[in-house]
Amino acid sequence: MTKTKARIYREMLAGDDLIVSPGAYDGYSARLAEAAGYKTVATSGAAISNSRMGIADMGIMGLSENLDQCRAIVRAVSVPVTCDADTGYGNPVNVFHTVREFEAIGAVGINIEDQVSPKRCGHMPGKEVVGTAEMQKKIEAACLARSDDDFVIIARTDALAVEGIEGVERRVRAYVEAGADVIFVDAVNSEETIGRVVAASAVPVSVNMGFGIRSRPTTPLIPLPRLKQLGVRRISLPRMLPAAAIMGMRTALELMQQVVATGEPIDRPDLLVGIDEIMSLMDYDSARKLEAQLLTLEAFEAKYQKSH
Repeated sequence: MTKTKARIYREMLAGDDLIVSPGAYDGYSARLAEAAGYKTVATSGAAISNSRMGIADMGIMGLSENLDQCRAIVRAVSVPVTCDADTGYGNPVNVFHTVREFEAIGAVGINIEDQVSPKRCGHMPGKEVVGTAEMQKKIEAACLARSDDDFVIIARTDALAVEGIEGVERRVRAYVEAGADVIFVDAVNSEETIGRVVAASAVPVSVNMGFGIRSRPTTPLIPLPRLKQLGVRRISLPRMLPAAAIMGMRTALELMQQVVATGEPIDRPDLLVGIDEIMSLMDYDSARKLEAQLLTLEAFEAKYQKSH
């Protein structure tokens, strides 16, 4: 029997290798992550909100917009994809239906966080969290809603900035008791904090990690072997791909301004991939093979052979 993506992801969580999940926000980023050899992808709610809507990640994006983008990302790759479901879009009843929706698009799991709605990016100031009992009910609702027990419920807490590490430890234990499969403490500020979270959790622990000094991360840059030594099972990289894309696009646009000003073309193959690479990434060959299979010979030849 072929394993489901959810089963594959469960086995990854149970294995020994550290899971490293780049944060995808569209088809390009998801396909690039898979092509680079990553075994799993995690959608970034902040990156989807920023790129799709052009606004700050402050709880403005709704369930429908998020689902629409995540559906395309899941469909674009063959690796397991976990999705960021923010606060679950309401109370425990809403969470129940949110889980059903994300499971239906083929995600292998979702993050649900304990921020007050409207939520905000975990590395922004001004966060508020709901009561522990309310979040426990959301986790219970999520577990009840899934039709496949392999679907992973990742309980995220943003309580560190509000209640300190002692409050986080209490919440971690309560969330595990409610049925969380993975604990994700956002904006962890030290190795000591990570160690205490791992010690308090009876399930795998996930943390976000930055990439490079310019990102000014809330969480310090910690070598992956050290994170594994601390007991972390999963690393997500939510800002890496959008930050790299913004840098690349900005550089290209600035160079194009020089072209506009001088009238002289600039050839920078070190900054721009060729059209052939884009077509390969998006698997245009498969699209053409499908046309050859499904179109009449006359229609196919009209499209391609007679044009040469």
